[in-house]
Formats: sequence, C-alpha cells, structure tokens
Amino acid sequence: MPDPIPLHEPRPLRSICVFCGSSPGDDPAYTAAAESVAEALVARGVRVVYGGAHVGLMGAVADTALAAGGQVVGVIPRSMVDREVAHRGLTELHVVGSMHERKALMADLSDGFVALPGGMGTLEELTEVLSWAQLGLHHKPVALLDVDGYWDAWLAFLDRAVAAGFLRPEHRGLLLSGNDVDGVLDAMARWRG
Repeated sequence: MPDPIPLHEPRPLRSICVFCGSSPGDDPAYTAAAESVAEALVARGVRVVYGGAHVGLMGAVADTALAAGGQVVGVIPRSMVDREVAHRGLTELHVVGSMHERKALMADLSDGFVALPGGMGTLEELTEVLSWAQLGLHHKPVALLDVDGYWDAWLAFLDRAVAAGFLRPEHRGLLLSGNDVDGVLDAMARWRG
C-alpha cells in the first residue's frame, strides 16, 4: 500500500460526514462499529452529518449519537422521505430534491468523511468524495473504518489500479483507513490535504 498523505499536528474537525449502509448487514460487528463511531465523534465534540435515514447502520449512527447528547444532521432526498425512511428525531433534517443535491450538501456541511460498511450507495459516496479530492475540489480528510476486513477487497482494487497505472500513488494516499475508531479519527485530525 502506498504511503498516505503526510500527517501533521491535530486540527479540530467540527463536523464529520458518516457514509454507511441503510441495512445493518449480517454481522453484529457492523452495528457495533457504527455505534462506536457515533460515540467517539460525540466524545470529541464533533457533529455527525449523514444520509438522514432511521434504518440500518445509518439509524444506529444517528440514534447512538443523539443518545450520547450529540448533534446529528441528516440530508435526505424527498423521495426517501415519502417512503418513510427519514429519521424524525434529528437535530436538523435537510430535505433535498435529488441524490446529487444530498451528496453536495453533506460535503458542504462536513470537515471530513468516514465510511463504514455499506453497499452500492456507500461505495458511490466514498468514491465520489475521493474523486473530488483527487481533482482538488476539496481538501478534507477521507477515511474508512475497515470492520472485520469488510473493505479489504476494495483496498486491494485501489492498489491494483495503482499497479496498472490508472491511479497515481499520491491519489491512492488520499484515502486513510484502519480498523480502530480512535486511530482513524486521530489520523483524520492530523491530515493535511
């Protein structure tokens, strides 16, 4: 794996966007990780920004952060509100017109991004913010929490893309990763893009 972008002295992250599944997955470790991330963010005084749903890992992140006294901001498209998946107990809930607007607003509201296990939507959100970082459209830390090796195959794909000449090593280094919540959040705080 290539060296990550250099780390420096910690900086305050006021707001972190959490990408994760609208399903809980089949391993209780995924929900436990979502709860741990939420608790760690609240303990650090960091506001949680996420996709606004009350289901799956998304709901676990929101409910845990709220129960710990944290602020939670959801961003959800109108079509999902109409299907009754919006979380009604958040600090703020922004209802937008499309998935594109959702991602843009979540990015605007956040000082960094962390991904937990999830499916196509999580992968797409993570990949898009990494692409934006590669293009210099933002200089915010992007990380993933690799729960029980969930992201191993995707990380191997990125390494293969570097080896095949489709991804520069410095762009591969834009993604921080680890399996320890505090270690990932500490690396995000020290990151300078």
